[in-house]
Amino acid sequence: MFSLALSRRWAVPVVAGVVALGVAPPQELSRAEAATRAPVRFDFNGDGYGDLAVGAPGATVGGAAKAGYVTVMYGGPHGLSASRRTVISRSTNGIPGSPVKDQGFGNQLSRGDLDGDGYADLVVGLRGTGDAVIVWGGRGGLSGKATSIPTSRTVTGDYNGDGRLDLAAFRTSHSPGDDPLPTDAAVWTGPLTRAGKPAASGALDPDALSNHEVLDGTTGDVNGDGRDDLALRVYIGDGGFGTRLYVTTATALTPVKPDALPQGNGGDVALGDFDHDGYDDLAVGFFYDAKIEVARGSAAGVRPSATWKSYSLDTPGVPRTAEPNDCFGCALSVGDITGDGIDDLAVGVSGEEIGYDDAAGAVTILHGSRGGLTGTGAQTLTQDTAGIVGTSEPGDAFGAAVRLLDINGNGYADLAVSAVGEDEGTGRVWELRARPSGIVTDAALRFGPKSIGAPYAKAAFGAEIG
Repeated sequence: MFSLALSRRWAVPVVAGVVALGVAPPQELSRAEAATRAPVRFDFNGDGYGDLAVGAPGATVGGAAKAGYVTVMYGGPHGLSASRRTVISRSTNGIPGSPVKDQGFGNQLSRGDLDGDGYADLVVGLRGTGDAVIVWGGRGGLSGKATSIPTSRTVTGDYNGDGRLDLAAFRTSHSPGDDPLPTDAAVWTGPLTRAGKPAASGALDPDALSNHEVLDGTTGDVNGDGRDDLALRVYIGDGGFGTRLYVTTATALTPVKPDALPQGNGGDVALGDFDHDGYDDLAVGFFYDAKIEVARGSAAGVRPSATWKSYSLDTPGVPRTAEPNDCFGCALSVGDITGDGIDDLAVGVSGEEIGYDDAAGAVTILHGSRGGLTGTGAQTLTQDTAGIVGTSEPGDAFGAAVRLLDINGNGYADLAVSAVGEDEGTGRVWELRARPSGIVTDAALRFGPKSIGAPYAKAAFGAEIG
């Protein structure tokens, strides 16, 4: 799950706070404690549980406003624990560089085992200019061992189907005006060395992407060939956004014509098999139209537009009612919440009005079925939902970022959701457990920068959850 530039994704302005930080090492858990082992790409310390990364790109670090940092919360049999965490910034020992004003370290995150050692690594991307950083995983979790790489945003995936993780790398920055900043895009073939060198590299669609600002992306397999395909969210200029999809072969990523895809208008993109037919489907958020559109996958790729389906708060079975500024689809995340083997979708609704509270925010859960995503059994959760600690307030933007990830190893994808505007832009994150019935609020955990001892003033904690 991945992030637009701060000024384009949420209705709340984000500025910076004033503190520096370092690292608090996690405690290890025995591998034998894990019930359902998390895939390697979600597990930084190799204990079998999924770990959660949270970006705070608005925080002041080392006196540099909006320099940013990342917090990693480690999963375990009882979920996340605030005492088992790592905080990483440009002021952390072993992290290359120094805090830079307006860089937004942690505005974009990707993860996976890039060097093939059996531990997931974290790639920390930027909102502004500069080099991203790979923080290497290991038995103790993420440490101060890190490597700068000459790119600013990344998406991990196995693009050539050889079983080793590759990296789509995008050198760009946040456009301050109507015109997009160009993106220099490449695919780095894995594994990477600890010096950040790929086995090989090649340019990615320079004619198109040099005219777009790549914001973020995701991977999945839309045609069922066993290789990851790449979906991107891009800024195309004059306030317009779009979707780009690259279907992989053994030797290249081939662009799909944009008019064959739902283009969205500022929302997120996600890939998941919502109908359990063996092909991943493309979900695209229409931020300003308060809806998402889903194009189903097939052996031939994305199906024609006549088959696309739209979902919103007006979809039968979905609680609440659609309104123009809901921002339904501002954030999307895929996972199997109910354990039935079919992907479900978490949808951020950060602009949802609760009573008279504009942009208080919500998150909607749409379940997959043999017929695809359905409103049947859907949930819409807010800070006023029983069991969720907190109160819906104007500008909280609850649902600004969402992430489905099995934190406690019980086989159900738990929900992490942020309210990036909480406490005047400080931000908070909630972890909500999953059961066969859906997302439940018993044993809910709320945490923010104050509770973990990190910089908090206007930190935008939870602007990105990876």
